Amino acid sequence: MPGGPPFHRDSCTGKVPPMPDTDASGPMSLDDATAHIHDAIPIVGAMGIRVLDGGVGHATVELPAGPNGNHFGVLYAGSLFTAAELLGGLIPRTTFDLEGELAGYVPLVKSSEIKFLKPALGDVTATARLAPEEAERVRREALEKGKSEFVLYAEITDGQGNVVATTRGLYQLRKLG
Repeated sequence: MPGGPPFHRDSCTGKVPPMPDTDASGPMSLDDATAHIHDAIPIVGAMGIRVLDGGVGHATVELPAGPNGNHFGVLYAGSLFTAAELLGGLIPRTTFDLEGELAGYVPLVKSSEIKFLKPALGDVTATARLAPEEAERVRREALEKGKSEFVLYAEITDGQGNVVATTRGLYQLRKLG
């Protein structure tokens, strides 16, 4: 089950164009992955979210405090939510072959819940994982039925490693068209 690079969506057509050839230079760099999500979802770029790590079954993004503060000096709840929810689109694109075997499939969020545990006072990271056996189940079911649901749990941690929020997202890998 080869994984693909993070996505890039053409802002005019809404379609996902072919990714740059990465065979000669290896996997897409984290800077390139970040640029692609900023192109696909411009507000994510304005928030300054960066991809710190990504691969088959896992991803981590960073949310800087700077543009994401609120009226009383902590990170805005919506920014924390966005960083965690973004992982539900990033992990499928780095886990499944969405330009080959699963071409035409896209990850969609169906529902999401966030629990705020502590105020986030500085930069934070959001991390989620999809177990290999769950990824294989999703792949098989999507090919058989045209869609498959999966759950991702994310943790948002501050610079000292304290968990400031957790999320549970229900996603669907679905064939469009």
